[in-house]
Amino acid sequence: MSSIAMPEPDAAIVGRKEEIVAALATAIGAESVISDPAETRAYECDALTAYSCPPLAAVLPHTTEEVAAVMRVCHEMGVPVVPRGSGTSLAGGALPTADCVILGTARLNAVLEVNYPDRYIRVQTGMTNLSVTGAVEADGYFYAPDPSSQLACAIAGNIAMNSGGAHCLKYGVTTNNLLGVRMVMADGEIIEIGGPHGEASCYDLLGVLCGSEGMLGVVTEATLRILPKPEGARPVLMGFDDPEVAGECVAAIIKAGVLPVAIEYMDRLCIRATEDFCGAGYPDVEALLIVEVEGSPDEIDEQLEKINAIARSLNPVELRESASAEESAMIWKGRKSAFGAMGQIGDYLCLDGTVPVSRLPEVLRRTGELSKQHGLACANVFHAGDGNMHPLILFNANAPGELEKAEAFGADILRLCVEVGGCLTGEHGVGIEKRDLMLDQYAEADLEYQMRVKDAFDPDWLLNPAKVFPLDLSAPRRA
Repeated sequence: MSSIAMPEPDAAIVGRKEEIVAALATAIGAESVISDPAETRAYECDALTAYSCPPLAAVLPHTTEEVAAVMRVCHEMGVPVVPRGSGTSLAGGALPTADCVILGTARLNAVLEVNYPDRYIRVQTGMTNLSVTGAVEADGYFYAPDPSSQLACAIAGNIAMNSGGAHCLKYGVTTNNLLGVRMVMADGEIIEIGGPHGEASCYDLLGVLCGSEGMLGVVTEATLRILPKPEGARPVLMGFDDPEVAGECVAAIIKAGVLPVAIEYMDRLCIRATEDFCGAGYPDVEALLIVEVEGSPDEIDEQLEKINAIARSLNPVELRESASAEESAMIWKGRKSAFGAMGQIGDYLCLDGTVPVSRLPEVLRRTGELSKQHGLACANVFHAGDGNMHPLILFNANAPGELEKAEAFGADILRLCVEVGGCLTGEHGVGIEKRDLMLDQYAEADLEYQMRVKDAFDPDWLLNPAKVFPLDLSAPRRA
């Protein structure tokens, strides 16, 4: 049994289920409301599958106006709402409670506007990350943030968790590519924040919303920055016989002032799993770096000359530039398949603590020590260029006590990230996974001011309950 607690459901709300479902069906149509217990089980968890709880009901609106109608019903009846994109959250960000309504964005999947002269696209937020690029790539454009789950994850969830991806080193994460939103408030009011033209002249509310984990409102439409495709790109594989040396290589590349589009790290355990899964052609080494640069052929050659010189000074086991588009695709197929490949080995918890790049070698060493201390294997695959780590802690979910042991190991890794000057999360969010570690990063007074922001947007605390803030601090506000 996990040590992560959830609040008891409100029995009065659960007892009014038929009334609530009827009101929702009147608001948006019975075909958009799911209340059969057998069907609501599809929404009982997200990608943090160690925790689950069927919701009271789920709704699948088609438009912003239908979302607003749902929110008005739930606000008037005092029903908690958990917004859900594609359910790929690795931190329990879309975990329901038994007295809540899941508000899914799956049917909000339309492209609303494409503007190439001003380089933006406006979409409904149920669109998947990859489908945004798919809508513009034939005309030579792309959407930069590229989480590993981009084939499935929704823009709604990307905004909620401020997702990044392999190429965020150069292009930034979601907040750097989000220009505006249309959002439904907790009481059903529809507001617009930001837009395609210019910077905000007052408070940066867009910055507050991006990464707020669905606790301030439901974002239904987003205006996103699109960019012209680069002239070319080329990755290079670097294999090392020591993980710490690979970490030193990352720090040296950043220190040299070279800006690759991506620097990805994989350790032996992850390399072998990936090779068995998709045969990407990775070398048999202790640690692997994928470093990609882009630009004109001359720019690529110049950047890789500097990067390869840094790598050679650290005596790599293998140093190999991609020689074709097909080879480049296989290199990235391996990296994008890493999480799925690890799933074939066994159950795992995937963390996302972030550390200063200069401290990577130390953190990798100490993570190895913690692995021995806790008696659990840990694979490392992460966005090394910006220090966004993704330790994968392997455990047996069917063995009593293993989940708790994995959670304790993960908590120690995240505390280590904070200790060296990093933070608890880079892109997965806090959700329930890191909720009780927030006091390891913030003073209670810091969290009090963060909760005051939620008070302003959601005074009844009905949006995404039991997430982000420790329960003993937030309980008085939910009462």
